[in-house]
Amino acid sequence: MASFIVEFPLKTEKYQEDILNKRFEAGRRIYNSLVNVTQKRYKEMIKTKRYRTLLSSLSESEKSDKEIWKQINDMRKQYSMSEYSFHEDVKQMQRHFKDNIDSFTAQKIATALWKSYDRLFHGNGRKVYYKKYGELNSLEGKSNKTGIRIINDTLVWNGLKIPVFIDYDNHYERQAMQCDICYNRIVRKYVRNKYKFYVQVVFKGNPPVKVDAETGEIKHSIGNGDVGLDIGTRTIAISSQTDVKILELADRVQNIENQKQKILRKMDRSRRATNPDNYNEDGTVKKQGNKKVRWNKSNHYIRYQNELKELYRKQADIRKYQHECLANYIISLGNKVYVEKMNFAGLQKRAKNTEKNDKGKYKKKKRFGKSLANKAPSMLLTIINRKLGYFGEKLTEINTSEAKASQFNHFDGTYTKKTLSQRWNDLNGIKIQRDMYSAFLIMNISDDLKSFDIDKCNGRFENFYRLHNLEVDRLTGKNNLSSIAI
Repeated sequence: MASFIVEFPLKTEKYQEDILNKRFEAGRRIYNSLVNVTQKRYKEMIKTKRYRTLLSSLSESEKSDKEIWKQINDMRKQYSMSEYSFHEDVKQMQRHFKDNIDSFTAQKIATALWKSYDRLFHGNGRKVYYKKYGELNSLEGKSNKTGIRIINDTLVWNGLKIPVFIDYDNHYERQAMQCDICYNRIVRKYVRNKYKFYVQVVFKGNPPVKVDAETGEIKHSIGNGDVGLDIGTRTIAISSQTDVKILELADRVQNIENQKQKILRKMDRSRRATNPDNYNEDGTVKKQGNKKVRWNKSNHYIRYQNELKELYRKQADIRKYQHECLANYIISLGNKVYVEKMNFAGLQKRAKNTEKNDKGKYKKKKRFGKSLANKAPSMLLTIINRKLGYFGEKLTEINTSEAKASQFNHFDGTYTKKTLSQRWNDLNGIKIQRDMYSAFLIMNISDDLKSFDIDKCNGRFENFYRLHNLEVDRLTGKNNLSSIAI
């Protein structure tokens, strides 16, 4: 079922903030208690020879054997490793906090933990972690009928009543409040050295259409036609029948490495001064076996920690805002959006093999971890897919290994391998920027999503080449092609 979220600020008083902070801490304790209980079962289950045998036979059959999957799932249920078993477990824990946490909110805490195990079971996670103090910053209900509710523009939850700031002069918020509410989520954000509280209301259906307040025109409408995206770790090339662009992803996200290093050095000095007994004479941390190392945090340390948290928050907000704006632009170009299937998680990992270059020096093992963390290309694709879903469309991924957009020449149908440093294609004497040409080819993918439609390529190339040259002129200023650092 389609749904959308609108976030509203809460008009909290000091005593209400204290109560909310107490409830977030209660939610964290429930979560960690549940982790403690379920981890014992999980470790017992993975010790069994039968479970290990089933997993190994599953990998041999390339995860296609339904019977093996059925046996694995039955064994997980036998060890109470299921979402409904977690709901039963959390009932006992919730009783100790019933004045603060209602049963439905406790069930959602259990569901959040189950999602972590689900990722672990299907190979997308490595470990289930406990939540540290202050790490749990959202609590949600299951409906607007009980638990966390919105009644007459007021948040009502276990005796707590907090006014919600809703701007009814805003067309979008006014239209949203006329939709049915699925459930509500309370969010705590640390903004400028202070916690601020919000309620995220999850509404049923598609979001209202945004309208320009001055002209009354509809904003962010979807276009008609094919759009090709060639997305990298830092840039994205866009090709459509009306525009061709190559843009840096989230270009307003600054490089904060220098600021981070300064703050981290301050934190390290503070930690060493406050905890001298935890360090050896050579500066390394003392090994204390099974005994947990206790760290005392000074007020200076906490202040530096909050500075670092604020730095990350600003970066995340800027990145999210720019991705939303870029996604709106992309879907305005067309309703059929194609992109190569990318394994961004694989690009983040360091190289495993130790290799030397021609001069005998060791090659660096680092890859694209920081670029992906700063630019978040996968987040952009997720946002585009969500926005297309509002119009009954979806982002289509083409077969990267079969299509080979970066190697193909549609004039003669040949494939030529290129190095990453080779940024320009020479197509029968025509020079074209590599990423923009790849986006053009992706736009003209065949229905099988494995090959390119040559007739479309030939018919659309003249228009593409004209738009391509306009974009090159925009980037270079004076047609100085060598100045494009892409």
